[in-house]
Amino acid sequence: MGKPTGFMEFSRQTPHDRDPELRILDWNEFHEHMPVPELQKQGGRCMDCGVPFCHTGDLISNMASGCPVNNLIPEWNDLIYRNRWREALDRLHKTNNFPEFTGRVCPAPCEGSCVLGIIEPPVTIKNIECAIIDRGFEEGWVVPQPPEHLTGKSVAVIGSGPAGLACAQELRRAGHEVTVFERSDRIGGLLMYGIPNMKLEKHVVERRVQQMRDEGVVFRTSVEIGRDVQATELVDQFDSVVLCTGATAPNDFFASTPGRELKGIHFAMDFLHANTKSLLDSSHADGNYLSAKDKDVIVIGGGDTGTDCIGTSLRHGCRSLVTFEIVQKPPFERAANNPWPEWPRILRVDYGHEEAAAKFDYSTFPGKKHPDDPREFSIQTVEFLGDSEGNLTGVKTVEVDWEQVTEGGPPFTIIPGTERVWKADMLLMALGFRGPEQTIVEQLGLATDRRSNYQAEYGKYATSVPGVFAAGDCRRGQSLVVWAINEGRGAAKECDRYLTGSTRLRG
Repeated sequence: MGKPTGFMEFSRQTPHDRDPELRILDWNEFHEHMPVPELQKQGGRCMDCGVPFCHTGDLISNMASGCPVNNLIPEWNDLIYRNRWREALDRLHKTNNFPEFTGRVCPAPCEGSCVLGIIEPPVTIKNIECAIIDRGFEEGWVVPQPPEHLTGKSVAVIGSGPAGLACAQELRRAGHEVTVFERSDRIGGLLMYGIPNMKLEKHVVERRVQQMRDEGVVFRTSVEIGRDVQATELVDQFDSVVLCTGATAPNDFFASTPGRELKGIHFAMDFLHANTKSLLDSSHADGNYLSAKDKDVIVIGGGDTGTDCIGTSLRHGCRSLVTFEIVQKPPFERAANNPWPEWPRILRVDYGHEEAAAKFDYSTFPGKKHPDDPREFSIQTVEFLGDSEGNLTGVKTVEVDWEQVTEGGPPFTIIPGTERVWKADMLLMALGFRGPEQTIVEQLGLATDRRSNYQAEYGKYATSVPGVFAAGDCRRGQSLVVWAINEGRGAAKECDRYLTGSTRLRG
């Protein structure tokens, strides 16, 4: 695999990012491309490890370990080292319909379980993946693959996020007539409106959607199943239905917090969706978005969505920005209770954090404990403050101690005397999602699990209604793009088996 001594000769390198202070002036992707000779060296770091955990795709301690779509990582690393790009692309596409998405937005659990990562920085898998598929498009190697034979069976796929698109492409290549229904005006779901442009430019999504159109997939936008078309109608009209609606009902952990009704408090996805739509429609000229310009912004919640709120607010031109996380500050290196090959729970500086630190001098922010980071850890919001006209003006917080458990309550205690007020006129809640909206559940009489997700066993994907399958976040709960692709492919395989009695899809 690669060069036998490569991991000893070459150090880990990743592509340079554009300067943070310059990139916040536009909405273009912030990653630069790495030269081919350097990429080959990085592929050569892939060691002959015997058992490559990078593509195992397991859950350990309830977090991804290895690649959920079981990418053949050592194989295409070796091919890149040997400058055999076309073959590397073929290997990549055997397991992943959309490596251009995962190569940009996946947190790379494969790298967290890289065997080399036990003793050295892991192989730069994610960047090599992205480079392979981008070159594939540049060289014209990515072409439509329409089915050779048609089955005469029809499938409706509800939702055009990564699960829906993966499912639709696999089913079409199996020979079925596939129609994808999307309630937004553009195809892509989370990929289009949930992830901002600077992390995933939309032409990257649109070129793959066009490939699927050329393969014969039919897309119907601005159609909300359950409102514009009854879910029961689809069950009657199509031979099978696959639900890939995502987990779109946001958590609101502050519903009973004083001041929650104040103007200026928004769910993160409302902020991000409107921003991208306005950007694509008019380069923000229509004003149909929630602007953070000249505002004091607070983001509550970490993770990718919180980071995207940071990056978007900075590009609007916010006056100040801090973000709160109730969890403890993670360590810089793996803790003893977080061994390899678990996902490393360490402190990471994402693109938004880097940009905020470059834009603002946090040492001048009153009450800021971390002078080089927009984040404050172990902090709980207890009240939203407003003016006489109902506008948000500030947020009251307290610090929490995770070493002391509240008897009969949360796994922390509030530290007396740590109450503080932070100035804010825009607050963005990036608190995750509790599950799918329930309209389709009610119309079809679907069984749900205790978290309100569509009940369907992993690996089988069949719901309680015959001929109706479910995949992605609507089945497993809020998760990664790569897990959505995994489930979309798996559901397509089981749907194909249901329709024809057997299947050649790999899942």
